Amino acid sequence: MGHDELVIIGRVLLALALGGLVGMERTIRGRAAGFRTHTLVCLASALLMMAAVYQGRWMTANVIGNITLDVTRVAQGIMTGIGFLGAGVIFKEGLSVRGLTTAASIWITAAIGVLVGIGFYFAAVLGAAATLAVLALFLALELRMPADIYMYHEVCFAGDAVPSEDELRKLIGNHGLAVTHLTQRMCDRGQRFEYRMTLHSRDRKNFEALSRHLRTLPGVIEFGISPTGD
Repeated sequence: MGHDELVIIGRVLLALALGGLVGMERTIRGRAAGFRTHTLVCLASALLMMAAVYQGRWMTANVIGNITLDVTRVAQGIMTGIGFLGAGVIFKEGLSVRGLTTAASIWITAAIGVLVGIGFYFAAVLGAAATLAVLALFLALELRMPADIYMYHEVCFAGDAVPSEDELRKLIGNHGLAVTHLTQRMCDRGQRFEYRMTLHSRDRKNFEALSRHLRTLPGVIEFGISPTGD
């Protein structure tokens, strides 16, 4: 294995490590774009930059008459177009955002395709292997992180049985849950009142305990507890 191959492997590993560190912080804080999403984006960017840096390894004669072809511009157009495709798989379900990791995987798959198309096979194969590791192996690591569990929570009360914000915070706090980003909404001309918020805890059982309590609480019309998504 030559010097260039060792440098490429080192840069791919460093992209995995640095992207993973940033993503790890986001996962610990319960953000939708977390560990794997940040790692994939960092890896894709590194692969594409290496395609530009190591043009001498894959570029053949790109001169037709007096015209010089710049294949990197084609790659830029491809990645821009794929960005719109990736945006199509991101969707909002209630307060949850889903599909970010899928969008990142589509983008890096396009980057791998670009590397294959220009003949930079070593980086393409290495990138594909790293992508599979991120999607499969990093998932197991992500699930074992000692991170707070974040959930979106919506609860709707009848208009004549609405607890105050302090009362609601106390009720939720009694189940070992912390509240952030609390919003309020009145609807149906005062017949219903809705609280929306983000809850977090280290113990998943606390969410189930809150759910059981809300099922028996007078005045609750409906409620939902959903993950922040990936």
